[in-house]
Amino acid sequence: MTRVLATGTFDILHPGHLFYLSQASALGDELYVIVARASMIKHKPTPVLPDAHRLEMVRALRVVDHAVLGSERDIFEPLSEIRPDIIALGFDQCFDLHDLKAELVNRGFDAEVVRIEKTNTDKLCSTRRIIDLILEMNKS
Repeated sequence: MTRVLATGTFDILHPGHLFYLSQASALGDELYVIVARASMIKHKPTPVLPDAHRLEMVRALRVVDHAVLGSERDIFEPLSEIRPDIIALGFDQCFDLHDLKAELVNRGFDAEVVRIEKTNTDKLCSTRRIIDLILEMNKS
């Protein structure tokens, strides 16, 4: 059984998230998702929704077999329990593939890393764009 791991913030779920998770799921038999904790997100604005809400929404998706919150100390910590065969990165996730692979080997994980190159190009397949549109629509 091939275990696939996908990760992300998943703030304000949209079709882009579903596309990414569906593509990741197609890589194996079982899809695990790590929902990043707000305290660990440094590369973009803090999520609008609390950690528990984002986790609940991801768990409700049919394509997801298991979803957990990420660690508050070390992003690699949940991998010890999940033991993925494949780690699927979204097309826009800020991980450097070479550095990630090296760190996985350094920590004793033998997982293939795959970048999902395809994306849903609809302009509303971006949390940032959805927030910007809401703000624009509500300007006085």
